[in-house]
Amino acid sequence: MVLFGWMALAVTAAFCAVALKKYTPETSVAIAVAAGTILLLSILSQTMPVVRTLQEMTVNIGLDPQMGAVLVKTIGICFLCQFTAEACRDAGQSALASKVELAAKITVLILALPLMEKLLHMIAGLMNHV
Repeated sequence: MVLFGWMALAVTAAFCAVALKKYTPETSVAIAVAAGTILLLSILSQTMPVVRTLQEMTVNIGLDPQMGAVLVKTIGICFLCQFTAEACRDAGQSALASKVELAAKITVLILALPLMEKLLHMIAGLMNHV
């Protein structure tokens, strides 16, 4: 099972990072970021079936394909920004991590604006027919 491989990589990298932190903190951070990147890329490669299923579900229930695309992009942005923020925190840069999280929130908001506009038009249309 792939999950056990991910767990083994994470635990091994964590032990190495902790062991080296006292002597070479830079190497410790580099190990943690490298392991995190490998894990993230491996996990993302496993998510393609989920993305395809979400796209198929969107089409099958008759929703605008743009809605499914926004959902997938939003999930991707959240995962990537969380990974980046945690890497910044691991490097002792919590202020930078907060800026990454803020950038993610703003990006998701901008991405969702067209959908919010459609939703408001739909609500207004329903209210006019009542």
